[in-house]
Amino acid sequence: MKTTTADFVSMKKNGDKITMVTAYDYSTAKLLDASGINSILVGDSLGMVMLGYPDTLSVTMEDMIHHSKAVSRGVENALVICDMPFMSYQTSVYDAVANAGKLIKEGKAGAVKLEGGAEFKEHIEAIVKASIPVCGHIGMTPQSVNAFGGFKVQGKDEDAAKKLVRDAVALEEAGVFAIVIECVPKKLAEYISKLVSVPIIGIGAGNGCDGQVLVYQDMLGMYSDFTPKFVKKYAKVGEIMVDAFGRYIDEVKSGVFPNESHSYKIDDEVMNNIIEWGEKL
Repeated sequence: MKTTTADFVSMKKNGDKITMVTAYDYSTAKLLDASGINSILVGDSLGMVMLGYPDTLSVTMEDMIHHSKAVSRGVENALVICDMPFMSYQTSVYDAVANAGKLIKEGKAGAVKLEGGAEFKEHIEAIVKASIPVCGHIGMTPQSVNAFGGFKVQGKDEDAAKKLVRDAVALEEAGVFAIVIECVPKKLAEYISKLVSVPIIGIGAGNGCDGQVLVYQDMLGMYSDFTPKFVKKYAKVGEIMVDAFGRYIDEVKSGVFPNESHSYKIDDEVMNNIIEWGEKL
């Protein structure tokens, strides 16, 4: 059955952990959906793992719409959430609502996710009033990497921890259906999960959250540029792919591939006639 934002809240109440993984294309989304995943995030992480950018800041609305449409075509049951890219909502409340609407209308997403805390409460309230479900994102917010001075754990001192708590409460008041918390101490994330009524989805925030999200290239060992501490590699798919590509190259060069089982046949008489005809050209 199709997962909805209401299911997220019910899952939290029932103590049923929420599962979320990123996807950026039709084939991967279809495989994830078949696995029974609760939600698929079309993250602006695509800038790094799909487009080769050093961070997420260069990702455009066009990029997000393009990939969100592809993912949505492959999904029947999971809730598709699409990231709002850098500067698509920070400029004004109007821009926030208009661009969120594009991700739903053109990108076919079921919800949007945006980074930031209390400072974007008004933006989130306006998007929610437009009947667009919003997932918040606090802690290590990659779009603020320059302001943070790099990818660093957030909320380790008292003031920073209090800000995260205030941000979570503000997002709940604004009407989000869930909040992603990234790279914060385990005990703090667990406290916030108990404090607010909406589900807290952790990434590098310990197992006390109401659910977890990972980038699929990270968990499958397909992205070698950088591996965060919080990533568990469930398979070495990257190594398998390199090995398969290598064997393909060897077999093509040696003539082993393609063999008869990979080739199509033609009647000998037809072929002889073609050869006879060709000799007269």
